[in-house]
This record gives sequence, C-alpha cells and structure tokens, in this order.
Amino acid sequence: MNLQLEGVPCLNLSYVQLKDYLSQSSRSQPAIGLKQTAKPRPSIFGTITKDKKPKDRRLRTVSPQMLSFSQMFDHNQAGNNNNNTCSHYSKDQALIFADGILMAGSMEALIQHLVPTDEYNPDKTYVFAFLLSSRLFIRPHDLLSEVCQVCILQQNLSEDELRKEKLGKFGPNIIQLLSEWADMFPYDFRDERMMLKLKEITQRILVIYPELRPDVTNITHSLVKRLSELQRYEEELSKWNSEATLRSNTQEVPTTDIIEVCPSPLELAQQLTHIELDRLSHIGPEEFVQAFSKEATIKETTYIDMKRTSNLEAYVQWFNRLSYFVTTEICSHLKKKNRVRIIEYFVDVAKECINMGNFNSLMAIIAGMNMTWVSRLKKTWSRVNRAKFEILEHQMDPTSNFGIYRSCLKAAMWRSEGAEAGSKEEKIIIPFFSLFVKDLYFLNEGCSNKLPNGDINFEKFWQLAKQISDFITWQQVECPFPKNDKVINYLLTSPVFSESTLALASFECEAPEKSYEKEKHKQLKASAGV
Repeated sequence: MNLQLEGVPCLNLSYVQLKDYLSQSSRSQPAIGLKQTAKPRPSIFGTITKDKKPKDRRLRTVSPQMLSFSQMFDHNQAGNNNNNTCSHYSKDQALIFADGILMAGSMEALIQHLVPTDEYNPDKTYVFAFLLSSRLFIRPHDLLSEVCQVCILQQNLSEDELRKEKLGKFGPNIIQLLSEWADMFPYDFRDERMMLKLKEITQRILVIYPELRPDVTNITHSLVKRLSELQRYEEELSKWNSEATLRSNTQEVPTTDIIEVCPSPLELAQQLTHIELDRLSHIGPEEFVQAFSKEATIKETTYIDMKRTSNLEAYVQWFNRLSYFVTTEICSHLKKKNRVRIIEYFVDVAKECINMGNFNSLMAIIAGMNMTWVSRLKKTWSRVNRAKFEILEHQMDPTSNFGIYRSCLKAAMWRSEGAEAGSKEEKIIIPFFSLFVKDLYFLNEGCSNKLPNGDINFEKFWQLAKQISDFITWQQVECPFPKNDKVINYLLTSPVFSESTLALASFECEAPEKSYEKEKHKQLKASAGV
C-alpha cells in the first residue's frame, strides 16, 4: 500500500522516501511530560495558530521565561510579561518577545539565553524547545561546544584561580542544565564528541565545586544506563528482524494461523499494544526534527548519522509488517470459510485496539484488510459481517483531514489525563503514527525557520515542542497487560508474503475474473515458473 493517507495503505516506504512523498516559569516547572507529571488539560490543547499579529512585539533585553509550560502553548492565557531585568547581552543580541513569550532571536542570543549564570537559570520549557529544534541549524555536539565556550568566557573559567564565592550559583546551575540535556535527549550522547565535551566542562566545574561530584556521577550513570538500554533494544530488534526476514524469504505457506496461536481477539490486541508501546518508547523526540534537518555536506566518520532516525524508521517498518501480516493471514487460507473467520477475527481485534487507545495497530489492521489482494476477494467479503468493519473504517475516515480520528484521539487524551493513578489501561494512547509524522512534517514545512531579518523563528520551536511533548507523555505509559511471549514471537517473526506471493495466493483463493487480473495472474505464474 502506498503512503496516501486517504486510503490508509501500508507505509511500504523508508523514512527518507516517506519524506519525499510528503513533500508533494519557574525552575519548579514540571518537565513537560518528560517524567510522570500530568499536564493540565485543556491548556495543552490551546491553539498554536494565531489569526492576528501580536500587539506587543518589541525588542527586549533577555530575561528568564516567566510563564508556565502550558501557558507557552496557550497564547490566550499568556499575560504580558514586562520583566525588564538587565542581562549580559548586547543590544544586537536582543530577543523578541510578544506577550511574555519568546518569539525570535539570533542563534547567538538564543544560545546565550540557554546558558545559566549566577542569577539566571533558563526555564525548563525553553531548554526543551531549544534543544529539540536547534538541530535544524546546528548539530548537538557543536551546540554543546558553543555552550561550553560561552561559559568559559562569561565566567572566566580559564583563569588559574577561581573562587566559588565569585561564581555563586553558576556551578549548580550549569550542572542542572547538563542534567536536563542528558535526561531530555540522552541519544545525543551516543556521539563520543558529546561525551568528551560533557567530561571537559564537568571537570572544570568540579575543580571549583567538588560537592557537585554526586550530581555529575548521576548524570554519567543515567546516560550509561539509558544508552545501554537503547543498545540492547536495537540488538533485540535486529534479531527479530533477521529471523522475520529469513522466514519470509522462504515464502512457505504457514502451517498455523493467528487464531490457533491466540484465539482471543482481546489478548491479541493486548500483545499488539505491548509491541507498540515498546517501540514507541525508544523513539527519541529529537528524531522527528532530525528527520527534517538538511543532510550535512561533509560526512563525518566519528558519528553514525544513519542512527539519527533509526528508531523512528523501525516503528514505521512495524506498521508495514503488521499490515502485511494481516493480509498474509487472510490469503493463506484456500477455504472461504476460514478466510471469513480470519477477517472477522481481525475486525474484533481492531475493535479492541480502538477501545484501548491503540490507534496505530487499528490503522495497520484496516490497511491490511484494504489491500488489493484482500479487497478483491468479493465472494469472501459477501460472507463477512461488514457492519462492524465499516464502523471501524468510519472511525478512521480520512476526510476532513481525519477529523473523526482526531476527535477520537482528543477524547482518548482527555480520558488518559483524567484517569486515576491505578487505572493504567485508560492512560494508553498510541497515535496513528504516520499521520502524527505528517502533521509535524507540514508544521516544519509550513513555518519558516527564519524571519525576514534573519532571526530564528522561535514561535515555530514552541509549536514543535508542544506537539512532541504530547508524544513524550504517551511514550511513558507502561503496558498494563500480561505479556505472552509466544504470541509476540509469532507477530514479530511469522512469515509475511511479498507482493507477488500475495497476488498468487489471492488468485488461488478466488480466480481472476477481470482481464487485467487474468493477465497479471499469467505473468506471475510465468515468473514463478508455475
């Protein structure tokens, strides 16, 4: 199935191909969903578009963000922040605010705004938004180098004798910034240049603030733990993919089916949710932005740039596999009654998925049943109770930019936000991923990175951060259902047919009737040597 969201076909594309197709405030502020902290609704749903230009758009000297994270995304609640605290920035580095919200500035000024001092600490929402989207202009290791350089010059860290009394709270503040960076974007530190620069700046700080050594150790230990977990996940993913590829290449007719392995549609939906949440949880928020950033003209050998979106791409590939898995399961049965049974089974699974808030598996199942080699089986579909299937299709109707699905997603978000602490099942939200990526893509393409005067358009950074902060909240939900390794293994490694094998299997199920089908069948048999 092609990536046309109107037909919801299978995303049989690499992520680069997907992009090509789509181109036709205080320190106590919670970490925007980076932990388990709940965000108040509906402020996170506040509109991010503005019909009118802000009335107050004037150059201001830089001062800390005074608004909460939710207020950053709800312009209607943003009051005027006229804090004119003097700063260490020169006039040509001034930032532009509107109603207390940072809207634009030069890259130099934005970097300065990130760096703490004795008296100034950047708001955590600013740290997240800037670190997320700054990679559209500068690579993380270069940004960290700039931050270190600003610290050295600003605080005279190159002096032989520095006194803690002179630096004040700068030490704890810069360690806190580095801790937040490592916590929000740990995958940045897979780059050895990041780790070397982190070691360099923390060693300078520890000479002056030896009492901060436990904090620095915590940063390092946390990074090692997160990156080791990521490596284990990638190795496991590679193992699953290798086994699945090996078995699929044989193109043998399966000797069992999903109903024998997992008779309960509810349990299968639960196991699909296990897989979805596991893969969702390993996508770095920066992968979305890195997917849209321009490729470097000089390839550097010390950092594997191919890894920048690998977890995101793996999740897209999972959608593809599930869609082809559904189609393979249906077309593997020569008896019509068995095909009817499999179709109705998957309809029940899809219904359970939507009840759980697992919209990605729901869409993959619908995509699989809408593929040509299943949809052409008219005699089979005549025996299927289509009422339930049509209800599911209606939920995912692509008209009005998937308006019905978006309403369902918003309802699921409200349910999740209102769920009690012990009600983990109601917290699950797994979005239709390709549509989520599409929204981010068009947000990126539809908003200019820079203003006419050359300043960075930070309003765009806020919008990207808003959408991705919701995604981070969804990632953190642990699957509450019992895990069935046998079912998961079958889902991940059972053979799926290629396009040509699916076509042959479909024609074996129901003989071709139309002339182009007969010609296609003839060509396929000739290619297969039948």
